[in-house]
Amino acid sequence: MMRLFSLLAVLALPAAAQDVRSQEQSRLENFEEVAGKALLNAFAGGRRGDVDMLRDALAGTPLPPLQTTLSGDWKCRTFKLGGGIPLVAYANFDCRITPDGAQFTFEKLTGSQRTSGTIQIINGQMVYLGVGTVNDAPARAYADLHPAFIGNGEVQPQVGLVQQSGPDSARILFPSPVVESDFDVLWLTR
Repeated sequence: MMRLFSLLAVLALPAAAQDVRSQEQSRLENFEEVAGKALLNAFAGGRRGDVDMLRDALAGTPLPPLQTTLSGDWKCRTFKLGGGIPLVAYANFDCRITPDGAQFTFEKLTGSQRTSGTIQIINGQMVYLGVGTVNDAPARAYADLHPAFIGNGEVQPQVGLVQQSGPDSARILFPSPVVESDFDVLWLTR
């Protein structure tokens, strides 16, 4: 009941209260175009096993935000699409989603590329706003980023749509990441 109340409180907030920087808002607005091109290239040019895993990650209709059960520990696998190589699939790492008042906190806990941030409901969709770090760079809060900061190779702002397709499968879809690729999929399983 508490989770439902918390999510309802977020739904009542106007989109402006979410403090999405203009750079990330632009990436969200171009989501479908970027995703379409990247997915076509990945399915056409990716290795068969990687394409099969990506297909599994994208399978299933997303649940409405109020029906999700995101809290808990997850295995998470990153797929990088585009940026010179059609598709790269990484091994599983550890991730955690924790309720945090009217939102969730997300953390990728292992691997050389980490991310942490919040999952909020914005305009009826679950949106991840976070900061990715590389090589043990200290974690930073998205809300603390300077409005003009675009990333420096070790620290980069991240935005993605969060979708849960079943009790043991979810995904975060990252349009136009700042480094390395054109589109990323973080597949969460438990």
